[in-house]
Amino acid sequence: MSTDGQGTKHWFDDEAGPVVRPYAMTRGRTSSPGQHRLDLIAVVVAEPDAGDPEDDHTLSPEHVDIVGMCRVAPQSVAELAAELDLPIGVVRVLIGDLVAKKFVHVNRPVPPAELPDESILRDVITGLRAL
Repeated sequence: MSTDGQGTKHWFDDEAGPVVRPYAMTRGRTSSPGQHRLDLIAVVVAEPDAGDPEDDHTLSPEHVDIVGMCRVAPQSVAELAAELDLPIGVVRVLIGDLVAKKFVHVNRPVPPAELPDESILRDVITGLRAL
């Protein structure tokens, strides 16, 4: 908070301009309906048939920015947070909102426990070479 010469208090940083608290962007929410925990490397992809997010007046400018970035190229949750300069928690809530409204979908990475065992892959390669 800063003050001007007359002692009036302002809620902004002189260099950064007005400051919006992260919880204000999510309306105090820490999760979205139907949102599962989004991994940092989960990839967010814009839905090709989705309309213009600017026409939905319930979406914030940050929502619109996320859809725009994902229309250019799929983005990971971490990349979106870095590009928007927002905390990961906020970006996860915003992505959850967009998934619920069908503007984007999320491709989650395969958990290591579900990946095939390395020894099985070696056996397959050996078998293919034997053919």
